[in-house]
Amino acid sequence: MSLTVGDVAPEFSLPDQDRQVVSLADLRGTPTLLVFYPFAFSGLCTGELCQLRDELAVYTDAGVQVLALSTDPVFSLKAYREKEGFGFTLLSDFWPHGVTAQAYGAFNEKAGMALRATFLVDADGKVAFAEVNSPGDVREQSGWKDAVAKLP
Repeated sequence: MSLTVGDVAPEFSLPDQDRQVVSLADLRGTPTLLVFYPFAFSGLCTGELCQLRDELAVYTDAGVQVLALSTDPVFSLKAYREKEGFGFTLLSDFWPHGVTAQAYGAFNEKAGMALRATFLVDADGKVAFAEVNSPGDVREQSGWKDAVAKLP
């Protein structure tokens, strides 16, 4: 079952594309948008993340940290970020495989991949927005922006 608005966001510590560990606890006090996606270099995921890249200022201007999470290994994320010019951090939930996605209710056990899920975690560590989509459904980002606009 995925998280809902008002839930405390599960803590995690994951390596980014440069093998630096990023912990949600270290971001306490900063609203954080968590964007789970199935696979680096796939068509739908790349389209969504490129839209996020192109509209990143909507989030950063509001003081929101953006993190994109998949079960891809770190070396894939580094190449993916460089190829697409993403200005946000990519996190690897590779090992233990998908444990963070599972904690957020955003993991497809059968396929071994993250679902298309988005969570806005407020400065106090509570979920302010939650959305889980099927792997083939492209996400509409207007709900994310509305949630960011409502942050205190």
